[in-house]
Amino acid sequence: MSFIPTVDTHQIRQKALELGFHKVGIALVEASDDNSLGTWLSHGYHADMPWMENSKRQDIRLVMPSVRSIICVALNYYTPHERPPGTEYAKISRYGWGRDYHRVLHKKLKALALWLEAQGEEIEARYYADTGPIQDKVWAERSGIGWIAKNSNVITREYGSWVFLGEVLTNVQLTPDRPHTQHCGTCTRCIDACPTGAITQPFVVDANRCIAYHTIENRAKTLPDPIIPHMQGWIAGCDICQDVCPWNQQFAQETDIGEFQPYPWNVSPTLETIANLSDQEWEQRFPASALRRIKPEMLRRNARASLEGKDEG
Repeated sequence: MSFIPTVDTHQIRQKALELGFHKVGIALVEASDDNSLGTWLSHGYHADMPWMENSKRQDIRLVMPSVRSIICVALNYYTPHERPPGTEYAKISRYGWGRDYHRVLHKKLKALALWLEAQGEEIEARYYADTGPIQDKVWAERSGIGWIAKNSNVITREYGSWVFLGEVLTNVQLTPDRPHTQHCGTCTRCIDACPTGAITQPFVVDANRCIAYHTIENRAKTLPDPIIPHMQGWIAGCDICQDVCPWNQQFAQETDIGEFQPYPWNVSPTLETIANLSDQEWEQRFPASALRRIKPEMLRRNARASLEGKDEG
């Protein structure tokens, strides 16, 4: 029988909180008959995101064969800044207002993984933050961090859905938390508010119709005609389904992580400014930003589409 390393689960929780994570939960890796991802893929709802088809997403052991437990963490990124109401303004999703969340999460996750490995010679640990074929939201729910909502985001009781998720995979046998229960009830505000009908049914989002997908992942020179009239000023992501969520309206609280405070030009740029943004200005405006995934020609395209959609409206 192979040796199974052990570490006190309470110590791991305390270390995670000490490093500044706002929530931590533990899930055991067990066989699962959940094929919701496979069903979603079979409908083509992943649009032009072939990496979602990676078989490792449906079997975590293909990512790390020795994995026994997953330490899931969450960071609150909410700040109380409000976008101006005028239609001349471009809208950027809150996740991209401040410093690149990958950098913030990776620094903390690396520290947690190194600390864990230092607890014993046989201990293995790998960390991820939206950077590998991991079903972050599924594991967050299984670890008790929060529940997957009808808009497919993870909602936490303490911070709503304004959280970034990360994981440390380990071969250590840990004491798991209870999976989180579902608390959306009969509410359909997110479904009703989506201007493109991207939430085809509760818990199912069709990326082909999603403004966030088209502004971030769609590399085409122009956006689809059915999407343009519904842009509502969004040029980088879309927060509509989060803004209307009662859990966010009641429980969002300002983050204590200064790096998530917005760069001032990200809260209220104008569509005209972004539509005419030069590549050099893009470099200056988005330093160490998750928005660098959206190339300057894409931002210009998105702003032009929003201007066009405003004119059509």
